[in-house]
Amino acid sequence: MKMSKELEMLLVGSKTKEALKSTGLNVSGEALDKLNERVHQLVKEAQERCVNNGRKTVKATDF
Repeated sequence: MKMSKELEMLLVGSKTKEALKSTGLNVSGEALDKLNERVHQLVKEAQERCVNNGRKTVKATDF
């Protein structure tokens, strides 16, 4: 799935970096961008699943 380079950031960058760095790893800015793309993809898939099931409420099972 190709994503636009101008996606709104859905992650809190500092919190995400903190979680990754807690394991002793460094985090590139590109890593956060890629994770943000994945989050957008998951949200879109959940929306589609919800609509396909005739609902207007996204549920945990949609993810």
